[in-house]
Amino acid sequence: MNKFIIKFLAVFLFLALLSCSYKPIFSEKKYNFEINEVSFIGEKNINKIIRNNLNVLKRNNDDFTYKKKYNLLIKSNQKKVIVSKDTKGDPLKFEFTLTTYFEISDEKNLLLKKTVVKNNLYNNVTDKFELERNEKIILQNLSEKISEIVISSIMNLNDN
Repeated sequence: MNKFIIKFLAVFLFLALLSCSYKPIFSEKKYNFEINEVSFIGEKNINKIIRNNLNVLKRNNDDFTYKKKYNLLIKSNQKKVIVSKDTKGDPLKFEFTLTTYFEISDEKNLLLKKTVVKNNLYNNVTDKFELERNEKIILQNLSEKISEIVISSIMNLNDN
């Protein structure tokens, strides 16, 4: 009897896991707007990540005949600050802050101005290679969050 219950649970879990699927939020949907021109100022790494995420919108926008066209200006800045130190004066914790200002406009008017600040606290690591790798991952994650906010802002403008 116990073996039957275990086999039943195993089959049930297997089927439950197969029914789950992952779909990226912005890559499957079709939009009735187009990003005409994007100007970037500031940190190259942040801007590159945001540009890649905005390119997803460009690839999926071929279905609509009439599209609203938007222009973007994106200014980005990053800052790394020592938050706490040990008794020797060596850093224990850092705060990584990403500040992005963006403007959305159409051909005639400025529609939205917004500043987004994202930050992350993290511990210092003695291995500098690992610390640099962690900082790159933090930069990637924060930049992706900011690009999602930019895309959501465009979508909200388009709904109105």
